[in-house]
Amino acid sequence: MKGRVILLDHLGDRAAAALMVDGLLEDLLIDPAGDRALPGAIYRAVADRPMPGQGGLTVNMGDHKGYLRQAKGITSGTGLLVQVSATAEAGKAAPVTPRLLFKSRYAIVTPDAPGINISRQIRDEGERDRLLEIAHEAMAGAPEDHGLILRSAAEEVAGATLADDITAMRDLAAMVLADAEGPPECLVAAPDAHELAWRDWAVPDPDEVIEAPGCFETHGVIDAIEAALAPRAALSGGAYAYIEPTRALVAVDVNTGSDTSLAAGLKANLALVRALPRLLRIKGLGGQITLDLAPMPKKDRRVFEDALRRAFREDGAEAVLAGWTPLGCFELQKKRDRVPLDQLYP
Repeated sequence: MKGRVILLDHLGDRAAAALMVDGLLEDLLIDPAGDRALPGAIYRAVADRPMPGQGGLTVNMGDHKGYLRQAKGITSGTGLLVQVSATAEAGKAAPVTPRLLFKSRYAIVTPDAPGINISRQIRDEGERDRLLEIAHEAMAGAPEDHGLILRSAAEEVAGATLADDITAMRDLAAMVLADAEGPPECLVAAPDAHELAWRDWAVPDPDEVIEAPGCFETHGVIDAIEAALAPRAALSGGAYAYIEPTRALVAVDVNTGSDTSLAAGLKANLALVRALPRLLRIKGLGGQITLDLAPMPKKDRRVFEDALRRAFREDGAEAVLAGWTPLGCFELQKKRDRVPLDQLYP
């Protein structure tokens, strides 16, 4: 299966979407079973109790609990609007933020962050001027403190389509902010897998979109999911890695395979760098990640670090590179923005 193909299916009664690029599983979205507070959902909440020594507090969101990290000046009983920013382990409060984002395929409306900005990936000055004109017209009448970000998918989109998309997000933001008073409840549900695929896999344009029951089975997605559940992952050049989550961290062990050359360690570690963002995304893993790398000279560490930083930047994943441990492992922190795959499948 050549090209960039989006497949939309269901696993039982749960929506699922897969992005295949030249036959390789590039991304995967599966709705979790049961009722969970998922990233993107917006709640009317009430501040609950502070967490001594942590600077945060829990919030009551109705059927769910949230944890607000930056809670300075917020007292118990205060009503506020919050948005789920990351997934949480079962039984733990979901991380939330009071900085709301209303995101669509082409635009993001940002209350309390004024200004109109255009994705840096759109470089043509004429196109940027066209988009600015459409954006200013569509945001007319919005509160002065509401901002707008036009995403890279907006490039060369018809003016009327883009204006309708911006207007829908502008009006949704206004409706939610006007509904801040009342008991805790969910005001905007998190997008399901099909909506997320339509929203976030728009660039570059897919060569084909397949929406049919059973398409995961017929196009190799099920086999790719089962392979992703295994701890061992093949890397280029015959190297391989074991990716194993524990309660405390995600451990990654890199092996050179059959390569016995002097540069085998560096080659295996760079092969991991190229694959790691995709593997973590598909497996739904985040938090603290420790890389037990293949042996390589210390002089090659800078090459490795630069490649790792570039890989996560190009992937768009939120990751912080912490650095080397005394034992020669490398640590990083990645945002937990998905439910782990082993909790979603089968």
